[in-house]
Amino acid sequence: MPHVEVNLPIEAPAAAAWRAVTRLEDYAGFMENVESVTVLGQGADGTRTSAWSVLLKGSVLEWTEEDELDEEQRIMSFHQVSGDLDEFTGFWRVEDAGDGTSVVTFSVDFEIGIPLLADMLNPVATKALRENSEHMLRAIERRITVA
Repeated sequence: MPHVEVNLPIEAPAAAAWRAVTRLEDYAGFMENVESVTVLGQGADGTRTSAWSVLLKGSVLEWTEEDELDEEQRIMSFHQVSGDLDEFTGFWRVEDAGDGTSVVTFSVDFEIGIPLLADMLNPVATKALRENSEHMLRAIERRITVA
């Protein structure tokens, strides 16, 4: 299964980075490749369901995911419950790097779901997801440092 992981040091405290990462409903307002994110519901146990529409190399990917927030560890895990990919699961993590800085990590495992074309499509999809993830992290960094 293809895997993408991107880390970005940010010149902002971990608490500010965590707020920006977990406010999914704000993403479309400052991430050019995110068309929409709608939080559909939230449970008392810290889980929530969100619907996504993201532009990826000229194509729109849509899915619904369940997100689990661990406020203490600053990890937001997610897994797709329905959508365009066969599997899409991963996490966002914010680590305190000291001196008022943090490191934001986005990690995802995915499966396109077309086994006969996997050898051809997986490298292309991996590259596109990596670029998309880097854009998202840089957008979070700009949002925090401008605020």
